[in-house]
Amino acid sequence: MIEFILLSRRGRTDGSFRSLREAGRLDVVYQCILFAFFTSGAIRRDVIFHAILGGPPRPPLHLIIDGRELRGVRTDERTWESILRKVLSGGSHPGIYVEKKSFQALLRSFSNRNIFVLEEKGQDIREIDFGADPVFVLGDQIGLPRKDEEFALRFGTKVSIGKKPYLAATCVDIINYMLDLETKRKV
Repeated sequence: MIEFILLSRRGRTDGSFRSLREAGRLDVVYQCILFAFFTSGAIRRDVIFHAILGGPPRPPLHLIIDGRELRGVRTDERTWESILRKVLSGGSHPGIYVEKKSFQALLRSFSNRNIFVLEEKGQDIREIDFGADPVFVLGDQIGLPRKDEEFALRFGTKVSIGKKPYLAATCVDIINYMLDLETKRKV
């Protein structure tokens, strides 16, 4: 399994919002979900996406999307706005779960895995052996707070996809591409 952890510092933690952009930039979470799961005509079943939402009214909230169970979704923003509103209001959707858990508690649960923290000054990702079941940690449009980045680096390695800052969703897309190339070389 490939797992992505996005720390959404302002992501709304309930379903009372008009749009994803106005919900603490849940649109960034939505964009990352798109690039984590969707290919042309298929859903990646080997991906689990985690978002730690830190916005009001009840942070932190852990949003989990499991590609093995994900059903009834499309790529459009309106569909995801409806799904996120529903699950953040206590409803359910196949493959999507919500629980009360902090960023640091989630990272602790992955302490036995290969964890890679994205940061411009990290080791070039092209030189990394991802190993089995990698976990990638990234921040939203604000980035990871220093204390959370330092905590993540206790368990993982700082890696970079380039010297420029990229959108979180672009990072997810590039990582999936690189993992696809690695899988293709092994076949």
